[in-house]
Amino acid sequence: MPPQPSEPQVRKTILKFLQSFWGIIRILQIVFGAGLWVTIAANKYEGSIHFVLFVAVLFWLLTLALFFITVLDKQDLVPLLGGERWLSTNLAHDVAAAVLYLPAIGVMIYKTDRNSYCNLEQYKHLCLYKVYLTAAVFACMCCLAYLLSVVYGACRKCKGEQTVI
Repeated sequence: MPPQPSEPQVRKTILKFLQSFWGIIRILQIVFGAGLWVTIAANKYEGSIHFVLFVAVLFWLLTLALFFITVLDKQDLVPLLGGERWLSTNLAHDVAAAVLYLPAIGVMIYKTDRNSYCNLEQYKHLCLYKVYLTAAVFACMCCLAYLLSVVYGACRKCKGEQTVI
């Protein structure tokens, strides 16, 4: 069994990642993704909103896993995807997230537009307009964070780098 790194070295690695672009963008992805699915799940939803909720929760969990694996510097323990393939794995994850968030944004914009009639003070029934509008903003912010991550990861991959940190 290889020797374990000392505690100050582990703390230094964690701080280095959290202060890097990857660390900051992953935290933003986690926060915006949580905001999206909590906004939707806390209210009544139906139909195509299930797809948005699926995308939000799936990529929130996957991003959380990538974040903690990278923070703990355990990429080498992930079979097939870790080690020198870790940057490619992160890039593939971010591309898939950005691609699936685009139709989710479309669904949220459509639902927001369909419920815009009830955004009047005189309307007394349940109105999901503000919920859908908030979720659409969170979906856009998530997609933007994943797109930034794709561009940054692609630039690093083109330079021949193989590590996230």
